[in-house]
Amino acid sequence: MKKTYNLFAALVLLCFYSINSNAQLQLPASSPKAVVTQTAGLTDITIDYSSPGVKGRVVYGDLVPYDQVWRTGANAATKITFSKDVSINGTKVSKGSYSLFTIPGKVEWTIILNKDANVSVSAYKQDDDLMRFNVKPEVIPHRERFAFIISDFDDNKARIDMEWEKLRVSFNVNLFTDEQAADNIKNTLGGTWRMYNAAARYQMDTKKDYESALKHVNQSIALSDEWFNNWVKAQVLSAMKKNKEAYEHATKAKTLGDKAGEGFFFKDQVEKALKEWPKQ
Repeated sequence: MKKTYNLFAALVLLCFYSINSNAQLQLPASSPKAVVTQTAGLTDITIDYSSPGVKGRVVYGDLVPYDQVWRTGANAATKITFSKDVSINGTKVSKGSYSLFTIPGKVEWTIILNKDANVSVSAYKQDDDLMRFNVKPEVIPHRERFAFIISDFDDNKARIDMEWEKLRVSFNVNLFTDEQAADNIKNTLGGTWRMYNAAARYQMDTKKDYESALKHVNQSIALSDEWFNNWVKAQVLSAMKKNKEAYEHATKAKTLGDKAGEGFFFKDQVEKALKEWPKQ
């Protein structure tokens, strides 16, 4: 009986230690992981980093020493990824991931893009740097948590801001959206009327290249005569000051659109144009 009891007790203890050894204590991280992603033009920019807090400390010149390579955050080095080729400080940066280091200074900071995307701070090698350039920090209201912000972006550029304590450090990323869009148009066209129509709208709205827009919308209409591509053609012709033709295609867009019913989602704009545009 005693032998059976001892065996039972041993099994209970084994189960207890097994459960506790597999259990994980989850507590808030002192420097939680953060990710910021922004699409600008045709490029996705993603920054993976950790976000330390000030917590009443003096950050720059103390917690983060001046004139030393910093991982720009906490824990692992910050990683920045571009889905397409970009340009930074006049240097082409091929699509892919890079480590982002900085060297804080009292007057200027050095921004470093390193080709080893997974390098640790201790294993950092300057020989692997893709680029280094200097920027001046600016004073901001207190920010408790270190953060990256992708701001002031459009189809051609984006600004990367690093903010912590009372400083913001920024640099610009220039995009090759026009070239990429042109390649996409060239490589994709030959398909549906919608593709040609989308290309025409881009050339009209973004590039103001009305001759190319007219060429593409004519190809769209040749494939399928729709209210939408007639409306796009009307706008292109109006921008080219070809008022009579513009009015004719706006009228045709209205006729075809009325037949489409609920799918005529530019109805108000077409009707407004027919009231305001000159007929000749």
